[in-house]
Amino acid sequence: MNSIGNLENKNILFLQGPMGTFFKRVDKLFRKKGAKTYTLALNAADWFFSNKDNATRYKGTPENWGRFIKDFLIEKPIDIIFLFGDCRFYHKIAIKMADKLNIKVFVFEEGYIRPDYITLEKYGVNGNSKLPISKEFYKNLPDISEQSKVLPMKNSPYNMVISATIYYLIANIFSFLYPNYIHHREFSAIKEGFYGIRNLIRKIVYTIKDKPYNKHFRTDLSEKYFFIPLQTHVDTQIKKHSLFKNIEEFIEIVMTSFAHFADKEHFIVFKHHPLDRGRKNYTKYIKNLASKLDIKERVIVLYEVNMPNAIKNAIGIVTVNSTVGLSSLYHDKPTITLGKAIYNISGLTCKYITLNDFWQNATPPDKILFQKFRTFLIKNSQINSSFYGKIGDFEKI
Repeated sequence: MNSIGNLENKNILFLQGPMGTFFKRVDKLFRKKGAKTYTLALNAADWFFSNKDNATRYKGTPENWGRFIKDFLIEKPIDIIFLFGDCRFYHKIAIKMADKLNIKVFVFEEGYIRPDYITLEKYGVNGNSKLPISKEFYKNLPDISEQSKVLPMKNSPYNMVISATIYYLIANIFSFLYPNYIHHREFSAIKEGFYGIRNLIRKIVYTIKDKPYNKHFRTDLSEKYFFIPLQTHVDTQIKKHSLFKNIEEFIEIVMTSFAHFADKEHFIVFKHHPLDRGRKNYTKYIKNLASKLDIKERVIVLYEVNMPNAIKNAIGIVTVNSTVGLSSLYHDKPTITLGKAIYNISGLTCKYITLNDFWQNATPPDKILFQKFRTFLIKNSQINSSFYGKIGDFEKI
């Protein structure tokens, strides 16, 4: 499994994981496999969700983190580090230090392929992934053999919401215990609570409001629209692995290009990201821009529609580097990425044409090439598991 190898007698460090008990459960499992495990708690919520008997609190300043983590890795001594996300302040420094000390680092992330998978890669994920991006590499792989069966992991959005709520509450209430901690996102429990309530309200409202489009996509709009899945406004994929300053800039570039180069009878459909449902509403911004570009009647903005249905009936998909792009390729749809993506490979995406050309000259992916790429991706980066459901394939280590 991604070269983790035998865990017996290995010293393992867990840094921040997904909010909740996932790392705690994996920690217990690894101990049963003979590993000696350690956890570093950077705030009160990290401590709360740890096993505590092997947890060390770090209350120092960000400036001293580099020296602290270096000493910790040497003194224990650590063989492997596991962490969630490779762009957080503390994680970036830990990864650099581990590289200097020849310590393996495995990075977790949401599944590239969903549901029932999570991502685990050595050294980095997404734009920092070490997966090959050469068309020839995948083209020369052997023909596809029968793949192992994927079991349902019963991922629970409810568990995710509860875990996040508890995490933010505890971290905020006891923030005085960790006065120097810096979070990678907004860190107010009050704001998170407000966003959660607004998220629920919008989900109910837009589920009803957007429902007719599930039928429109299959009928009168079929093959007449381009689908634009928006990413979260705090997505490191945008901040670290693209040239866009924010989602608004991406929207403006896409809409301007569409207005000038797409066929006049075609539409463009924007869908908000579920995790931004309570935080952002780009509808007014998009509609104002549509009026300025004189394409108001050709622009649709949605929240709650069936994603596979929206993808299958589109002409093509435009994204920065969302994993929705992989779903688009799976459904044999022309796809263009405007940022760094693991699947932005010639023969899969429309890599070597401009966005202005895409509206008229979009080409679907090579099916055989995609099957080989997807099989390799699953084998080398995906685990049949869930952060908020069953632990799955970790039992097989």
